[in-house]
Formats: sequence, C-alpha cells, structure tokens
Amino acid sequence: MIDYLNPESPVYIEGGKALGRLILNRPDKRNAMSEAMWTVLPKAVQALDDDPDVRVIIVTSSSDKAFSAGADIAELQAIAADPKRQESNRLAIRDAQRTLARTKKATIAMIYGACVGGGCGLALHCDFRYAATSARFGITPARLGIIYPLSDTKQLMDLVGPAHAKSLLFTGRIMAAEEALAIGMADALFEADELAAETEAFAHQIAAASQYSVQGIKATIRRILDGQLDDDDASAEMFRRAHEGIDAAEGVSAFLEKRAPKFPWNG
Repeated sequence: MIDYLNPESPVYIEGGKALGRLILNRPDKRNAMSEAMWTVLPKAVQALDDDPDVRVIIVTSSSDKAFSAGADIAELQAIAADPKRQESNRLAIRDAQRTLARTKKATIAMIYGACVGGGCGLALHCDFRYAATSARFGITPARLGIIYPLSDTKQLMDLVGPAHAKSLLFTGRIMAAEEALAIGMADALFEADELAAETEAFAHQIAAASQYSVQGIKATIRRILDGQLDDDDASAEMFRRAHEGIDAAEGVSAFLEKRAPKFPWNG
C-alpha cells in the first residue's frame, strides 16, 4: 500500500496554511498511473479535504517534465489478461476521479509537460487547470484500442462540448497548450517558470474568499452538472440559511465598514 504521507511515495500530499498539495511522484515513468496510485488517491484527496488548515487543493507533479503521461502501459498488459484486474482497475480510476471531482474544497491542476490519457482525466476532474505554455494534452484510448469511461467522457464533454470531445477521442491526437486553452480544457497558460507563482496567487484569491460561499457554490454547480434543473428543498434551504451565517455577517460588516473581510467559517 502506498503511504501518501511519505514524500518518497509515487503519490503523496503536503498540508499547509491555506494551500494543500496532492503530488504525483513517479518522475522516472513520467508519472504513469498504476492501479496502486489510483487506489490510494481517494484517501489522499480526502485527507486534504478534511484538513482544517487547507482551503484549496493543488494537484501537480514533483517534476516539471510531465503532469502524467497516462496509464502504465506495461501494467495494462497484465490487466488485459485478468477480468478481475480489469474491474478493480476500472473501479480504482472511477473512485479516484469521483472523489477529486466531489471535494468540498476548490481544486486546481497545475500542469507541466505531458498531460495525457488517465493523467488528463485526473486534471479534468479538478475545478481548474493552470498549465505551462509548454504543456501538451491528449486523451488517447483510440491509440490503444480501448474505450474511455463514461464518467470521464461526460467530464470532458462538460468542459469542451461534444464536438471537441469527439475530435480528441476519435483521433487520440496530442494538442498544444494553446489549443487546450482555446477549447476550454485549460483555464490559463503561463511560462513554466511563472506557473507555480501564478497558480498559487489564484489559489490564495480563492482561499481569501468565504469558504462557506465557495463550498456552497461548488455543491450547487455539482448538482447542476449532475442534472438538477431547479431548486429542491435542500438547495433552497442552503440559499436561505446562508443569510444567517457568520460569514454573511462578516461580509456585510466589512462592506459597510469599507475594510477587507476576515471570514471566520471553517467547516
């Protein structure tokens, strides 16, 4: 079992004041994702989501050469020969990406180099993707004779629309960061030596906002992405209850007093 608290592990986490990090750390394999890495990701992500000192989670690589080059192809050969492994690998990937997509806290993928296949799928399940101008993106099941999972395909379509999703999936092509930005797969591009600072600056903007608001808004957006079209009792109550919260009181007071708010809620 991978120890996600050990910085020598292929996946590990770092806590910190305001910003936490989930770090892919298999640089000799360009962070190719093994089943063991997928299996430990939900626990690692949950640990950051539960950490009261963390307000924003950054998903990145220990190397500036690759975010992740995708699946461990050598391992795929063993998985192909074993139906039980096929199912356990499918569930491991699904659980990891679902957990990442449904964190309470905001998530940002900080992308250097190759962001391909399963690695791209991981980035797609973050709220934002900040990338180096030298990054490259691709989703390549059609090059391997396999099929992209439905949940991953929906996540891709939600971001870039069906036409772009078909273009990427049908061809398996690798695209430059500029195209990724143009179609909505990347949210911002920076030179490699500026990426960390720019990503952290954006993360600190989110961290300075009301986390009651950020987490409530994220939950509302998730409901919409999951197909909800109008308020139900739970979402209506969430809207009403916010007006009575400690962050709303601080926000109004700070506005009237013409000062920066210091939001106390830390749920």
